[in-house]
Amino acid sequence: MSRFIEIVEVGPRDGLQNEKALLDVDQKLAFIGRLEAAGARRMETVSFVNPKRVPQMAGAEELMADLPTTAGRSRIGLVLNMKGWERAVAANCDEANVVVCATDGFGIRNQGAGTAEQMAALAAIAARRDAEGGPPISATFSVAFGCPFDGEVAQDLIVALAREAASLNIAEIALADTIGVADPWTVRARVEAVKAVIGTKKLRLHFHDTRNTGLANAYAGVEAGVDILDASCGGLGGCPFAPDATGNIGTEDLVYMLERAGFETGYDLPGLISTAKWVSDLLGKAPTSSVARAGLFPA
Repeated sequence: MSRFIEIVEVGPRDGLQNEKALLDVDQKLAFIGRLEAAGARRMETVSFVNPKRVPQMAGAEELMADLPTTAGRSRIGLVLNMKGWERAVAANCDEANVVVCATDGFGIRNQGAGTAEQMAALAAIAARRDAEGGPPISATFSVAFGCPFDGEVAQDLIVALAREAASLNIAEIALADTIGVADPWTVRARVEAVKAVIGTKKLRLHFHDTRNTGLANAYAGVEAGVDILDASCGGLGGCPFAPDATGNIGTEDLVYMLERAGFETGYDLPGLISTAKWVSDLLGKAPTSSVARAGLFPA
């Protein structure tokens, strides 16, 4: 196979936001530099949220200002509302990823707003982008496979949200298994249903490995035709507002699986392993990703 699978690195954002240890701006810059040296071309680098609620994400503007401009790199800022959009534009982010919670239960706790209010914010951001310019927008629907507060999330709901987002001239839509409850068969069905209503818009998937199904879900997504997946170096990650939420699928685990099968990712696996160990040492923990622990094969 020579099919290219784009892996969006989310370690500097999703990977760090649930860690007890707080990295300073220089440490985050070093983390991003190592990831880009290992092949990351598209990366969530900052989150424009209230640092009082998520102190791990403090210093977003300073970090963006200090990042060297590098051709072929896209630095993504996570946005929850219009204020976040304005901060992302002012910070010269290459992309803005607007997160919408698929359930009111999670939305109220995570963003202080229900789904309808968040979709209205997404529409307002898209309209302002169209009128004033700004970076490309992607829309990520969190808890798209299950919610820790509202339980099961119906496929029809996700399809309706994706259809509405696609109508706003948003180039990419993502489905996030925020608490790691999806299974491969549900992933395939949901991907097929969403692709049927978003037309030519890109579809991205974001999986957490909370229940050890992350890589199986990624496989199902690729088999269903998805070419863009999120992952976090070292398997870091989690959500501060979801009980017992654990890390994303490890970038090195995903790269190993895909490249072992013959897919192309553009990543340097030894560099990812080295970076996973380095950042885990900073955080005072061992990497949770399997490949960072077991190493390469053949050695």
